[in-house]
Amino acid sequence: MSRNRGKDTSVEVKLRKALWHSGLRGYRKNMKGLPGRPDIVFTRQKLAIFVNGCFWHRCPMCKPSTPKSNTEFWNEKFERNKARDLKNLEDLGLLGWRAITIWECEIRSDLDGVVGRIESQLDDEKR
Repeated sequence: MSRNRGKDTSVEVKLRKALWHSGLRGYRKNMKGLPGRPDIVFTRQKLAIFVNGCFWHRCPMCKPSTPKSNTEFWNEKFERNKARDLKNLEDLGLLGWRAITIWECEIRSDLDGVVGRIESQLDDEKR
């Protein structure tokens, strides 16, 4: 587990490059002062984006398998991860922030759609 990156994963970099290419700039990476340290933050619009790995955060769309050995440990770990994610989203909401979760599989399969989703969230703030 120590070899798993906590930031600048390949899908995060891919998303940031796509945001930059589409003209969405001015974001901050891994902002420390916010609950959960969101991967991408648009501070002016108060939009926090979490890029979740499907395996570690248990993607509801691709439903990754659980390791066969030490199953109890893994199930507990995954439940803690999901509970922490939910708490971070709630805490951000209490602070007046909007937060969205982008799944690794979404970035891999429909990057343009993900960028469009983020653009629409940013556009909603302008209205």
